[in-house]
Amino acid sequence: MAGYHSPQLDVAVRLNTNEAPEPPPEEFRRRVAEAATAVDWHRYPERDASALRAKIAAVEGTTAANVFAANGSNEVLQTILLAYGGPGRTALTFEPTYALHAHIARLAGTNVVEVERTDGFEIDPAAASERILAERPAVTFLCSPNNPTGMVESEDLIRAVLDLVTGFGGLLVVDEAYGQFAPWSALELVSDDRPLVVTRTFSKTWSMASARLGYAIGPTWLVSALQAVALPYHLDALKQRAGEIALDYADHMHRRVSALVEERGRVAAGLAELAVDQWPSGANFILFRPRDRSGPEVWQALVDRSVLVRNCASWPRLDGCLRVTLGTPEENSAFLAALAEILEEA
Repeated sequence: MAGYHSPQLDVAVRLNTNEAPEPPPEEFRRRVAEAATAVDWHRYPERDASALRAKIAAVEGTTAANVFAANGSNEVLQTILLAYGGPGRTALTFEPTYALHAHIARLAGTNVVEVERTDGFEIDPAAASERILAERPAVTFLCSPNNPTGMVESEDLIRAVLDLVTGFGGLLVVDEAYGQFAPWSALELVSDDRPLVVTRTFSKTWSMASARLGYAIGPTWLVSALQAVALPYHLDALKQRAGEIALDYADHMHRRVSALVEERGRVAAGLAELAVDQWPSGANFILFRPRDRSGPEVWQALVDRSVLVRNCASWPRLDGCLRVTLGTPEENSAFLAALAEILEEA
């Protein structure tokens, strides 16, 4: 199997990996540095991450028993598949979507069924129902906002899929890595009598991509299953403390999200004036396709101008598509100017 990688190039404007463009507050850095001096480095960390889980629960309006924390939402997904996937079981995805759903499932020995979206990258409810009932997957993945298209799944669709998988004992995973940018969240549907788990990350809205910290919110019985298969002491002591400290700055996070949503509108308006097609986004990125130039050609021309976006050609049915992460206002303006110059040369 090929690994999952994104290009890391030395450029002035890096808009390819959906990171937050601004760092956490300086006070956060100071407090984490102080916390590092208080870590008992010769001792294992607190195994259940109880304080971190309690603080996540307080922010998300649930209980610590409904929270599982891990090294990025990718480890959360891996742990879910260790518990509920494996040989003889099936995971179902709607393509194109986040590539690691299928990739991690296969690493866990799980059969993967890929259901095609419509030409507009939407999920057809009738087609989804037919395939889910035919395949009876142990795990069904929905990514909302979807990566890389940015589109938000409706509450009606998620409720319908949840009803279907509940009927045969399946599990629905709603990946909300970009959930804070969207107008609604599936978190409001989580309860102990529904086989639904929502995954989130500190990497985007909390400006902590380098920390690799994520979490799941789901039924207590699911959290217990995840804890049973997770490696012991998998979440180090400093990371737990950094996550706790970050949650003290929810107001800063909300301001960053609001600023990026505003920039999303400005970048979308700028793209609308260029010879590209774009898709509506509820995330911190926008998917677009140049009309008169090939995607890889435009991608390279942007790199030549020290602007890096994501070439999405490796995703199913996204040949020619590029994805731009929302950066600072200055970075976004540099991207739009460079793209306009490249397209005018066509």
